[in-house]
Amino acid sequence: MYKQTIVIRADLKMGKGKIGGQCSHASVSAYERIRKSDPDIARAWTEEGQKKIVLKVQSESELLEYFKKGQMAGIPCELIRDAGHTQLEPGTITCFGAGPWDEEELDKVFGMLKLL
Repeated sequence: MYKQTIVIRADLKMGKGKIGGQCSHASVSAYERIRKSDPDIARAWTEEGQKKIVLKVQSESELLEYFKKGQMAGIPCELIRDAGHTQLEPGTITCFGAGPWDEEELDKVFGMLKLL
């Protein structure tokens, strides 16, 4: 079974719409990476219903720590920086998408984080 994990910064106090947009960027960017590098996983995830989970961290440094942990575990991750058109300064790191990837491997790395 495959799923996608999105990890977002709770400290930025983004509005609900902004959070939705940033999570969408992370989901699509991470999926596109997998679609190119591992199309069988992308297809299986799509056929399984595109399972996703959104987790939160409390700072940029914590987000980057988990981003690096994911990469070190061999999980494809895509970091998202805001364009700065609305609530945030340009280049603000908001979140990252991990996978779609094996659900158990994602849980080993990100399973201790709390749901958004």
